[in-house]
Amino acid sequence: MNNPLVQPDPGLFIWTILVFLILLGMLTKFAWKPLLALLDKREKTIRDSLNDAEKARTELEQLQQKSEELIAQARTEAQNIVAAGKAAGEQLKSDTLENARQQADVLIKNAGNQIQAEKEKAISEIKAEAVDLSLAIAGKLIRKNLSKSDNQALIDETVNSIQKRNEA
Repeated sequence: MNNPLVQPDPGLFIWTILVFLILLGMLTKFAWKPLLALLDKREKTIRDSLNDAEKARTELEQLQQKSEELIAQARTEAQNIVAAGKAAGEQLKSDTLENARQQADVLIKNAGNQIQAEKEKAISEIKAEAVDLSLAIAGKLIRKNLSKSDNQALIDETVNSIQKRNEA
């Protein structure tokens, strides 16, 4: 039992506690607070990114609703075109039965072609918008792990491009 490392020494005990408390104070001041500040900044960045993603999702839903309205409007116009073709066919039928049949066939065929062309045009516009928004969202998600300044620049760029598209 002559080993000094095993024997309790009150002076060594007090100095150990004192050094531990000093080290704990320094770590709290110089390490713990900056770490917490960095974690708060990162949390805010993530929260902002999630809010931006939610805004993009909302805008996508609005664009989808607008595209559905365009399709409904195209259908209404198509029905109006078909109705106009039938009315013209009826008027021509009263003049000459044979001439009316020929003209009615031509009008119905033209109306069908125009309906198909308008439908294809509307569908292609909708697809283009959906692809653009999907690429923008995918780009955001891929670039999410960039630095804070890069993240902020990406967010500002995306918001500006969406506002420009909405204004146009």
